[in-house]
Amino acid sequence: MAGGGGGGGGGVSPLGPAPPMWYHRDLSRAAAEELLARAGRDGSFLVRDSESVNGAYALCVLFQKHVHTYRILPDEEGFLAVQTSQGVQPKRFKTLPELVSLYLQPNQGLVTTLLYAVDREETAVTDDRDYSDGEDEKPPLPPRSASTSTPPGPETPTESTLAANGLSTISHEYLKGSYALDLEAVKQGASSLPHLNKTLVASCKRLNGEVDKVLSGLEILSKVFDQQSAFMVTKMIQQSVNQGGDQELENLVTKLAILRDLLSSIEKKALKALQDMSLSSPCSPPPFSMRHSKAIPVQAFEVKLDVYLAELTKIGKSQKYTLSVDVEGGRLVVMKKVKDNQEDWTTFTHDKIRQLIKSQRVQNKLGIVFEKEKDKSQRKDFIFASAKKREAFCQLLQLMKNKHSNQDEPDMISIFIGTWNMGSVPSPKSVASWVLCRGLGKTLDEMTVTIPHDLYVFGSQENSVCDREWVESLRAVLKEQTELDYKPIAVQTLWSIKLAVLVKPEHENRISHVGMSSVKTGIANTLGNKGAVGVSFMFNGTSFGFVNCHLTSGNEKIARRNQNYLDILRLLSLGDKQLSSFDISLRFTHLFWLGDLNYRLDMDIQEILNYINRKEFEPLLKVDQLNLEREKNKVFLRFAEEEISFPPTYRYERGSRDTYVWQKQKATGMRTNVPSWCDRILWKSYPETHIVCNSYGCTDDIVTSDHSPVFGTFEVGVTSQFVSKKGLPKSSEQAYIEFESIEAIVKTASRTKFFIEFYSTCLEEFKKSYENDSQSSDNVNFLRVGWSNKQLTTLKPLLSEIEYLQDQHLLLTVKSVDGYESYGECVLALKSMIGSTAQQFHTYLSHRGEETGNIRGSMRVRVPAERMGTRERLYEWISVDQDETSGPKGKSTMVSRVGHEYVKQSVVRKQLGELGKVNEEGEKNCKEENAARSKQDTPDGDSSIGKNSFNNPAYYILEGVPHPSAAELLSSPTSPTAPPVKAPPPSAGTRTKPPPAASGPAHSRRTVAGHPSRGVSEESSSEDDGGAALAGAQGGGIGGTVGSTLNRPPPDFPPPPLPKGALETAAEAQLSKPRSLYPDLAEVRIPPAGPAGPLVMGDGFRRGAAGALDDQSCSVLQMAKTLSESEFPGQPPRAPSAPPPVRVPTIGILDACRTFPPRNPIPESIAEDMPEEALWGSSSSSLSVGESSVGEWLQRLGLERYEPGLLHNGWDDLEFLSDITEEDLEEAGVLDPAHKQILLESLRQQQQQQQQQK
Repeated sequence: MAGGGGGGGGGVSPLGPAPPMWYHRDLSRAAAEELLARAGRDGSFLVRDSESVNGAYALCVLFQKHVHTYRILPDEEGFLAVQTSQGVQPKRFKTLPELVSLYLQPNQGLVTTLLYAVDREETAVTDDRDYSDGEDEKPPLPPRSASTSTPPGPETPTESTLAANGLSTISHEYLKGSYALDLEAVKQGASSLPHLNKTLVASCKRLNGEVDKVLSGLEILSKVFDQQSAFMVTKMIQQSVNQGGDQELENLVTKLAILRDLLSSIEKKALKALQDMSLSSPCSPPPFSMRHSKAIPVQAFEVKLDVYLAELTKIGKSQKYTLSVDVEGGRLVVMKKVKDNQEDWTTFTHDKIRQLIKSQRVQNKLGIVFEKEKDKSQRKDFIFASAKKREAFCQLLQLMKNKHSNQDEPDMISIFIGTWNMGSVPSPKSVASWVLCRGLGKTLDEMTVTIPHDLYVFGSQENSVCDREWVESLRAVLKEQTELDYKPIAVQTLWSIKLAVLVKPEHENRISHVGMSSVKTGIANTLGNKGAVGVSFMFNGTSFGFVNCHLTSGNEKIARRNQNYLDILRLLSLGDKQLSSFDISLRFTHLFWLGDLNYRLDMDIQEILNYINRKEFEPLLKVDQLNLEREKNKVFLRFAEEEISFPPTYRYERGSRDTYVWQKQKATGMRTNVPSWCDRILWKSYPETHIVCNSYGCTDDIVTSDHSPVFGTFEVGVTSQFVSKKGLPKSSEQAYIEFESIEAIVKTASRTKFFIEFYSTCLEEFKKSYENDSQSSDNVNFLRVGWSNKQLTTLKPLLSEIEYLQDQHLLLTVKSVDGYESYGECVLALKSMIGSTAQQFHTYLSHRGEETGNIRGSMRVRVPAERMGTRERLYEWISVDQDETSGPKGKSTMVSRVGHEYVKQSVVRKQLGELGKVNEEGEKNCKEENAARSKQDTPDGDSSIGKNSFNNPAYYILEGVPHPSAAELLSSPTSPTAPPVKAPPPSAGTRTKPPPAASGPAHSRRTVAGHPSRGVSEESSSEDDGGAALAGAQGGGIGGTVGSTLNRPPPDFPPPPLPKGALETAAEAQLSKPRSLYPDLAEVRIPPAGPAGPLVMGDGFRRGAAGALDDQSCSVLQMAKTLSESEFPGQPPRAPSAPPPVRVPTIGILDACRTFPPRNPIPESIAEDMPEEALWGSSSSSLSVGESSVGEWLQRLGLERYEPGLLHNGWDDLEFLSDITEEDLEEAGVLDPAHKQILLESLRQQQQQQQQQK
């Protein structure tokens, strides 16, 4: 049994004859705590598998609202014992039930007696069926051809396994009954076992047929090379026709022996025949691997010079230019036309082009900095015909730079990634459009489409072609298009799910540490018709991971797909074995996840088709199940996805791309498969690394399957295997990593002690801290732990050069002392931590795909002065100009990049030669800093300012408590028109796009029972590049208004500085508050004046807001009342029984009189289910008589997400709403029982108030 390891003594299972109900296999620590919290009674317990030791268990007990965990370890003899303190004799047991039965008795040394078992939830087998959406009712059989990469073994399914869906087999039937008959026959002196023989014949029946087919096929081949063997094969097949019983088994063994000899004979004779033929044949042409790729022709771009209006009168010349890029020759020719058709041109060699600066505001504008004489430079800005032409020009210049650089190893590579569900039919003869990224969506320019990529990664599902044939067909396509013989470095297969990775011949020796793995998620997690395959490797010093998956199908099986993802994340064995504490999303510098994810669209089929016909994809993306699940942080935490600008890739009519086939008659009735973006490519990269998605689309001419192939291309920064030019450092020259303090907030009900483990490729081995020396909690579900400098070890990297260290990352995992289990992991980039003074970091913790807390601290990476030399990387040569207030010509604005997937302090990074320092004078310089900050803030922001991803664990989701509106925290009767705060711009290579106004009727989404959601607008990580939802009043249901969110720092963390909009408001209110010593740990987002502001989204399409939720989640205000309070000197002590006030940063627009709980509580009947914003004050507890519209009423209740649905169904007048019923509310999209009760109770109170006035 997986995860339930430890075998008992004498062969006894540690779980006894049958697993007891209190044993939860593969249950995570966080899920166990949730189950116990639901139980709620002291003495509630369960047993789960240990996350830290294979074969061990964890006994979890609830006592006084805290979860206590005891490790149960097997010894050498297989006996089980609860881990005890040193010197205490453990009590040993053969099985878990025996162990638990002892601790059901009082006074056995646990914190409390085990009283109430928390049983696991048994799911019906019939609910777990996952049949394909294709043609068959049964799951497809695995391909007959053996995989070249998946080793044969227990994972290979047999027919008997398939025959009974993995639940019973022919062998089991024999052991359950027939063997007793054979035993009785033996006792009576029989020398044969007729029932066993019958079982073997039945088991080998399919094998017998398969052998006959193989022999028949080989018979034809034998006639060419070996006539004698061919005659033998024919004779054997004729003899086996009428044989059965004992003779049938003997005949099968004979045929297998002949088959072995036949294969060996054919190979030897065929080799001899071909050698004879080669002696008489002419010389063959040289292999393609010795040829060079196609020479890139000179490409010309028609552009216009961008100048100031004031300069137009001075120049008086034509502003049309032609830029000609000669990649092979390493030259750029700038030519402009003058009078009388004459041309004035200037040639710049590759080393004279200092920098390319992309305009962020004008997508087709590019600044080029040329080197002039005497170390002078000149900048010219050009306007290209389109943004795609600008990207093609930049790509060609990067290629030219790379081709003519003096570097032995590349700084950057290009990766093609493709995914295609082939529909169980062979591919067409040509898939050139797939590998050339031609089709729909974001495609490459024709000037660059034929430039070969360094890596090609092909993921396929329902691929019936054998591995060798598939790979050779891909190599042939690439050879035809690039004239290069790409080398396959890995091919991994699970049934019909395949992943093939091919690399340019010149990079073959740069690939190392190749790993492959697969995970089954089909029926009962035993069938491989669904699941994932993965490949990992190192490219020089950069680690890559690729996962190709095929998840559960069916419109309604969202939870099952989510679980598939989590199982793959946990069980796929890839990457460095030392990093087993981390899931695969943190093991690689770059992880790409592709495949048929099977998430569908939650919208009526006719409306979907209408939107597709109008090429309006934004409303569809808002109801895309994957986007919705990512918003709730249930899957693909902090992954990125390029903007989708192509139509849904499933389910097309085969042979055409003009028609979607969305209905299929099944035995169980008509099945509907709405058009959906099933096929996706996502990625996750370490912070402060370079990755840009240059294309993301699908083909429109490959029509053999009901899915269209999807492609994406990426520009990725890589590091070399660094070799120190100065040798090993002396002790005085040793770099070191030093922590001043670390503080973490962990989502747990446990109160154990913790330590931190540090992992990095720059460390010789992992290091551990001491136990935390501070610990506190004001909420049972969260724990704040801290480590001072004394508890944290100093880390010494292997090499001390800054050029090496700036590419390194540090992985941290927070582990418990009692069970050595991880409570959260994170990754930090060393690049921005280098300096003589401590730099601050702040990021989130995650475990098994779930966000489990956050962590912050201060650290420094000290590099000796003699090791400070560095160089510019190729990808740093192109920057993004975010300051559109253009300065004088000849001066370029150097803007550093912010890495993805990382939350760090907003210390503006300077060039490495001018190591940034943190101002430690704090309040002394707060006025100057605030003034400078106000001046530096531009409308578009600054991507060099780190943004906060996770600010307060109070926003974590617990079940059973309604989620309030955060907009109420920021709205005030005295300041109804707070200025909106513009979203920071995206960093280079990513996209943000405000969606159009919602059109068409709104669509509510159903809540998945037991799966709470959370808004994503708390998140504003650099990976998403301002992708958090910022604008709009609270709400944001599908097609509705968009919610805004208040992001807070962790408890007791000093308050953050205010964003620009808040600073302006504060200035108007004449407030002067000193700036915190911890800048930008969080940011306050001010809702705009309008009720429906624009939604800003990033790569991941993280739409919606904290308030735009339909399911049950944790009350933000209730948790924030203890977690968000900052304890400053002079704060009056509060009584233990008195609830603390909610403390939020004062920005001049908040009502200072609001407290929690409300002074005038609403009636007892609905107080428990009311959103917290409806509990504020006496005047806002229900619908106000003076309200004039349905929208105002819903906004006051914090439920304006339902406005579109109500209006669509005709409930547009407050007078008519008094007649509305629960059924009417459900039809309008109000599915949450608590929200229905809130609305009805509010209407009832309104009627009472109106009657009293009359």
